[in-house]
Amino acid sequence: MAVAELYTQYNRVWIPDPEEIWKSAEIAKDYRVGDKILRLLLEDGTELDYSVDPESLPPLRNPDILVGENDLTALSYLHEPAVLHNLRIRFAESKLIYTYSGIILVAMNPYKQLPIYGDAIIHAYSGQNMGDMDPHIFAVAEEAYKQMARNNRNQSIIVSGESGAGKTVSARYAMRYFATVSKSGSNTHVEDKVLASNPITEAVGNAKTTRNDNSSRFGKYTEISFDERNQIIGANMRTYLLEKSRVVFQSENERNYHIFYQLCASAQQSEFKHLKLGSAEEFNYTRMGGNTVIEGVNDQAEMVETQKTFTLLGFKEDFQMDVFKILAAILHLGNVQIAAVGSERSSISEDDRHLEVFCELLGLESGRVAQWLCSRKIVTSSETVVKPMTRPQAVNARDALAKKIYAHLFDFIVESINQALQFSGKQHTFIGVLDIYGFETFDVNSFEQFCINYANEKLQQQFNMHVFKLEQEEYMKEDIPWTLIDFYDNQPVIDLIEAKMGILELLDEECLLPHGTDENWLQKLYNNFVNKNPLFEKPRMSNTSFVLQHFADKVEYKCEGFLEKNRDTVYDMLVEILRASKFHLCASFFQENQVPPSPFGSMITVKSAKQVIKPNSKHFRTTVGSKFRSSLYLLMETLNATTPHYVRCIKPNDEKLPFEFDSKRIVQQLRACGVLETIRISAQSYPSRWTYIEFYSRYSILMTKQELSFSDKKEVCKAVLHRFIQDSNQYQFGKTKIFFRAGQVAYLEKLRLDKLRQSCVMIQKHIRGWLQRKKFLRERRAALIIQQYFRGQQTVRKAITAMALKEAWAAIIIQKHCRGYLVRSLYQLIRVATITIQAYTRGFLARRRYRKMLEEHKAVILQKYARAWLARRRFQSIRRFVLNIQLTYRVQRLQKKLEDQNKENHGLVEKLTSLAALRAGDVEKIQKLETELERAATHRQHYEEKGKRYRDAVEEKLAKLQKHNSELETEKGKIQLKLQEKTEELKEKMDNLTKQLFDDVRKEEQQRMLLEKSFELKTQDYEKQIQSLKEEIKALKDEKMQLQHLVEEGRVTSDGLKAEVAHLSSQAKTISEFEKEIELLQAQKIDVEKHVQSQKREMREKMSEITKQLLESYDVEDVRSRLSVEDLEHLNEDGELWFAYEGLKKATRVLESHFQSQKDCYEKEIEALNFKVVHLSQEINHLQKLFREENDINESIRHEVTRLTSENMMIPDFKQQISELEKQKQDLEIRLNEQAEKMKGKLEELSNQLSCNQEEEGTQRKAIETQNEIHTKEKEKLIGKIQEMQEASEHLKKQFETESEVKSNFRQEASRLTLENRDLEEELDMKDRVIKKLQDQVKMLSKTVGKDLKPRGVVVNMIPGLPAHILFMCVRYADSLNDANMLKSLMNSTINGIKQVVKEHLEDFEMLSFWLSNTCHFLNCLKQYSGEEEFMKHNSPQQNKNCLNNFDLSEYRQILSDVAIRIYHQFIIIMENNIQPIIVPGMLEYESLQGISGLKPTGFRKRSSSIDDTDAYTMTSVLQQLSYFYSTMCQNGLDPELVRQAVKQLFFLIGAVTLNSLFLRKDMCSCRKGMQIRCNISYLEEWLKDKNLQNSLAKETLEPLSQAAWLLQVKKTTDSDAKEIYECCTSLSAVQIIKILNSYTPIDDFEKRVTPSFVRKVQALLSSREDSSQLMLDTKYLFQVTFPFTPSPHALEMIQIPSSFKLGFLNRL
Repeated sequence: MAVAELYTQYNRVWIPDPEEIWKSAEIAKDYRVGDKILRLLLEDGTELDYSVDPESLPPLRNPDILVGENDLTALSYLHEPAVLHNLRIRFAESKLIYTYSGIILVAMNPYKQLPIYGDAIIHAYSGQNMGDMDPHIFAVAEEAYKQMARNNRNQSIIVSGESGAGKTVSARYAMRYFATVSKSGSNTHVEDKVLASNPITEAVGNAKTTRNDNSSRFGKYTEISFDERNQIIGANMRTYLLEKSRVVFQSENERNYHIFYQLCASAQQSEFKHLKLGSAEEFNYTRMGGNTVIEGVNDQAEMVETQKTFTLLGFKEDFQMDVFKILAAILHLGNVQIAAVGSERSSISEDDRHLEVFCELLGLESGRVAQWLCSRKIVTSSETVVKPMTRPQAVNARDALAKKIYAHLFDFIVESINQALQFSGKQHTFIGVLDIYGFETFDVNSFEQFCINYANEKLQQQFNMHVFKLEQEEYMKEDIPWTLIDFYDNQPVIDLIEAKMGILELLDEECLLPHGTDENWLQKLYNNFVNKNPLFEKPRMSNTSFVLQHFADKVEYKCEGFLEKNRDTVYDMLVEILRASKFHLCASFFQENQVPPSPFGSMITVKSAKQVIKPNSKHFRTTVGSKFRSSLYLLMETLNATTPHYVRCIKPNDEKLPFEFDSKRIVQQLRACGVLETIRISAQSYPSRWTYIEFYSRYSILMTKQELSFSDKKEVCKAVLHRFIQDSNQYQFGKTKIFFRAGQVAYLEKLRLDKLRQSCVMIQKHIRGWLQRKKFLRERRAALIIQQYFRGQQTVRKAITAMALKEAWAAIIIQKHCRGYLVRSLYQLIRVATITIQAYTRGFLARRRYRKMLEEHKAVILQKYARAWLARRRFQSIRRFVLNIQLTYRVQRLQKKLEDQNKENHGLVEKLTSLAALRAGDVEKIQKLETELERAATHRQHYEEKGKRYRDAVEEKLAKLQKHNSELETEKGKIQLKLQEKTEELKEKMDNLTKQLFDDVRKEEQQRMLLEKSFELKTQDYEKQIQSLKEEIKALKDEKMQLQHLVEEGRVTSDGLKAEVAHLSSQAKTISEFEKEIELLQAQKIDVEKHVQSQKREMREKMSEITKQLLESYDVEDVRSRLSVEDLEHLNEDGELWFAYEGLKKATRVLESHFQSQKDCYEKEIEALNFKVVHLSQEINHLQKLFREENDINESIRHEVTRLTSENMMIPDFKQQISELEKQKQDLEIRLNEQAEKMKGKLEELSNQLSCNQEEEGTQRKAIETQNEIHTKEKEKLIGKIQEMQEASEHLKKQFETESEVKSNFRQEASRLTLENRDLEEELDMKDRVIKKLQDQVKMLSKTVGKDLKPRGVVVNMIPGLPAHILFMCVRYADSLNDANMLKSLMNSTINGIKQVVKEHLEDFEMLSFWLSNTCHFLNCLKQYSGEEEFMKHNSPQQNKNCLNNFDLSEYRQILSDVAIRIYHQFIIIMENNIQPIIVPGMLEYESLQGISGLKPTGFRKRSSSIDDTDAYTMTSVLQQLSYFYSTMCQNGLDPELVRQAVKQLFFLIGAVTLNSLFLRKDMCSCRKGMQIRCNISYLEEWLKDKNLQNSLAKETLEPLSQAAWLLQVKKTTDSDAKEIYECCTSLSAVQIIKILNSYTPIDDFEKRVTPSFVRKVQALLSSREDSSQLMLDTKYLFQVTFPFTPSPHALEMIQIPSSFKLGFLNRL
């Protein structure tokens, strides 16, 4: 359609304004072609007749729906006022500082710290498409990094803008982004070093200007190098055009470079005192600007930070001090006083303090410096002349020297930084960040501004070509016919500056002339370019300036100082003096053949576009202009070899006020930085570009039913456009997009809005009609009702007369008396009936109470006799039961005694047979030993003395034992008395229970509980007493064994064998008698048991009979029979008898059930008491058995004593050992002879002497005793016993037997020691082999259980945590062996195996889930079977038996807990990494409610994303991923509480990531998107409900996101709305609420924007909150994990090891 057709009523246009540049106005009357005046209505309500030219109508204003877009190219009308208005809305109202303009990022300086640069923001932009997120410097950096990684192509980020616009900060943030997202795994911290270079370069290259407190006074191109893994490996820095004049001169309210003020602020520190500095006000070079302090900046603290960054880059203190020396020397040089001597000379005082300090610091001769500062040497062909200089010339020479030194120092620092950032590897790719000055124009523009604007011309040319190239690529990609676009080409102005005989070449030529001046050079410019080149002009009012027409604006340059600044020379003598400096750093600055360090990498080959003149003279010095031109050529070559990304920094106002929008200043910068040129180029072609899907979704409302029925959406779009826009030149159809001319999208939006408005009117029409009809019908019904009542009232009034009134009154009186009579009659009848009923009822009740009293009295009598009978029966049964217990105990005692006697007789018989067999052989040995008897006689006396001493000791011990035995007997009697007392008390309590059988249920229950408690206490007392008696008995047994051992070794020579045989024969005779007695007792026992069983049956039968009698005593039939027929008739008048009968039946049933339950409880209680009595009897029996054993021990001890005194009796154990010794004697002699050669030391000598010479027995015995200190005392006791037996012996044979027994004992001891040594060695070897075998098995087990198991192979049809249970069973086996080494090896192998598996499968979710589950199960098993009470509450008795007994594994539990925590954290990281890419597409971008979202026009960034869209994720994808996580955790047996914690962590991540993305995506902040988010949250809540995870607190983690969705949907206009937002959004911080309100974007024109006044109201309400100032939620936050203790229900005995585990070497014990 024609453009003029858009100028209709209600549309808005922009008209110029002197204050605001542009202001909006509404068209009040349709414009027709040919009109000269356009009727407008201004925003303040005034009307205006605006004169228009049909060829240049005022620019149209975009619809409100397009205002505030992220990308300026998304605007339908692309022109200057639209751009300016969009930036104002975003910056001043929405507080958004970044906006896209095609490929440019426009960055407005907010002059305020904003919370949008944290690490959370960096991670939010990392990996995102550029058009998906809100504009940000991080988005540009991510785009560059992504293209570098994907295309392996070098990138450049060009940051430009005027001073104070924020270039340095933007470049710093871009570098910080690269350092964060490309963290290297090494410890070199290259990223930190790259970032640390910024503070140093800012200290030496930045200064305070009138426009900026931290203005960069040089250009900088930082090349960040990456390796093949896209990790930073180093960097290189290039600098351009340092403003050296600032060292010696600063304008008012400006400062020198920061480093000077930092140095002066730290002058009083000890390390800087040798520099002899003072405050900044004391030096000429730092006080020119007037104010030496920047508000809010602490120079001393900044100095500390500078030193830290020097150190971080590896610069030592010596290096730093050298730099500070030169800086201090420059300050002192500026204070050197030069005095005028006449008009032609000048001089410096020899006593000048600052000159001395200057020379001292730099190692110079003060005299020569003073001389050549005031004079210079002129060399001619014939002679050399020294010419004095005037004071101004000397001052200029001094300042030139200072500038030269500082320039060299600056280059040296930059080169040192580059060396510190060098890398050894090969550079794969790089990203360059260019921080360079923007176009500058001041009141006075000099050589620096000329070079700056020259550089910007080159950059603008490169930018134009790049934009042109991108547009062409887009058209070719979509097969759109390419038409040449006219764009501004600034090549003519570049040629004017740098071409042959251009401005720079003429300047260099003038610098070569000895007497060249600025005026001569300017005259040459006038002659060459005035009236010849339209871009060059001569000012009308000045002969010292010239004007150039740059791409941005005209700039007037003042020629004064051009030549001096271009030459940048220092007199030769001063250079020679500095070259001879003793200070090495200073001398190195001025070396002759010094090759200046190239600031460029070696990878780039540079070829100049223009031929550069090479000087022939060796004395020619390269000028600043030529250097700058060469470096600029090289920079352009570098940028052309990379993919550029543009950041244009804008200064919103000159007052540095936060979020203050100055339209004049901003328009000036937009024109200068090329933003408007980009807009103009885009507007000339097809600026608006929509995909077919976006167009179909947005404008489907304009389509007809026939068009919507088409399946091909592309054809539908074409048909719609052909129908609405007849001019086909206004759009083009590409492969995937539709291209529109400027204004066409606004026209379509107008049509869409009209359609929506028509639809709304139609809907309103029908709704209003329906409401009116409803109102009419309601009013009609009301009118009819009113008419009805009104007409009825009229009819009644007409019918009433005087006669009718009298008749009616009489009728009323008659009715009154009649009704009164009837009522009184009825009352009298009812009264008589009531009295009669009351009389009969009261009589009936009285008779019933009487009968009840009689029944209760009889029942009491019956109860008395029944309870007495039951008590007697209970007593008799208990007495019989006690007798049975006593009889059983006696029978068991006799049986035990008989068994012991049989065992003793059997042993004696065996011993007799063996002794008889050996006696024949012993006789021969006795004859052989007779000869040895004489030798033993010498030792007899010695043995007799020892025997006497030993006998006394034994007698004392026996006396003590007898005394102790008597004490035990007394204690036994006491215990028996206690048992009797307890038995009597038990009988009394049983009687009491029998008497109270039919008492109240609660009292009976309480008594039963008390009885059980008393029994438990008594049982515990008995157990304690029994335990103490067991310990005493054990002690007695030990003493008995010792005595037996002593007696055994001393009874060798006794001849009591015959007496023993006789004794045994006599005892054998009594065996039969004992057998008969036992049979008789057994028969009696059987009879008693039968009798007890019959008595029990009788007692139960009688109890049941008594119960039946009691129940029968309350028979209902008996009660009914007692009622007379007359009573029944009276009761049954009103049905009362039936109700009474039913109630009685119910009461009877309740009573029957009550008595039945009482009966059952009583029987159960009787059985429990019987069981307890049986148990108690068993305990008594056991106790009596212990007493019997004690008595047997005492009797045996007394028997031993009597036999010792009589020397004729021997205990069976002694005889048995004698027989065993005799049997083994021959075998031992043979073994001694065979092993004689193998024995070591004195044992071998002893064996040889025993075989060859029996005379040395004593010495052999002593040798054996010395070798075996452990057996020395036993041998001495044995010898003493032998001597005692020899003294008591009467026969020589017995003495021979004693000697032979001694010999055999000696031999036996020697052989036993040898065998013990061998056995010990073999046992140690065996243990070593077992330990090694166990270690191998443990390793194999750890490997099998730890590494070879696959989760899916274990979890199927197996119990959860099966490997953990197997490992614990191995731990329990090691504990049962009490093998600490085995246990330690097993635990360490297990823990290390788990760690190794986790390390090898860090990215395997199923494996991590599997081993997290098994680690927790293993930890729970260690707790459950630790033996600690708190973990054993839920164990079964069998599980308690399996508890560990020997080791405390609490330390290993802590180690396992730490391992589990590490596994859990890695487990969470894997889940987060898997689900994080799905969250934003599924939760935020996907339309779960189809059709409610309307797509808006997208800009260049959205349509030229660096990454192609892949398969879109949906909300279903999120739920499927969650379900996969949940099912995997459940399959692997993860504890439910741990599953809930993991789900809570995942839901927190979903909420945080979604909310963070919402904060950074203005296009998502709409009411409809809030509905989508709320719907998706409901899906998550349903998922929680489906998985039964409502109590996991996961829902609460979504509360911030839920409140954000509510905030998008709620009304946002009135004060009550603001208050509601304040009260409801408690989970969101104030910063987050304001961010959402500022970012709220309407999708349709029907929605309203949030006004700034409403935002301020909410902000005022939120000011009282003290919450975090952070905008983003921390997505890396982890909730504290707790591992719950869940005991395993599986019994260890029932666990089976599958064959698939390949653990065949494990055996169940």
